Amino acid sequence: MNSDISINVLYIDDEVYNLNAFKASFRMKFNIFTGESAEQGMKILEKENIHVIIADQRMPGMTGIEFLESVIPDYPDPIRILLTGYEDITAVIDAINRGEVYKYIRKPWNDDNLRINIEKAFEIYSLRKENKELIESLLIVNKQLQFLLRQNLL
Repeated sequence: MNSDISINVLYIDDEVYNLNAFKASFRMKFNIFTGESAEQGMKILEKENIHVIIADQRMPGMTGIEFLESVIPDYPDPIRILLTGYEDITAVIDAINRGEVYKYIRKPWNDDNLRINIEKAFEIYSLRKENKELIESLLIVNKQLQFLLRQNLL
């Protein structure tokens, strides 16, 4: 992993203790942004270039799955991780299907395991971004080639 690149991680959880523990564990490795609600999370997404979004499943007002699903139309690129202290197979299936979740991680998290999953999520983010840029470049070259071919045929 390239240590020159800063990974921007947004963590949403209604429990302040969890937010503080997350910051304390990962602030030296990643740029951490936290919110106590889906609304705070959306405000952060509007201002920051977030690479990885982590959301707690059980929050008042909006579940983690609902939050992750709601950000897809406006912020499709960040890789999404669902973090929860409850084992609910329906939530896992919903997370994968509706929220396009990369990983489902149980609380309490293991710091090393969560760090590795954040780094892997960022690798996926980077590869997707690189693929989009390559496709855009290929489309431009394709248009240029088509133009040149038409010119030679006239």
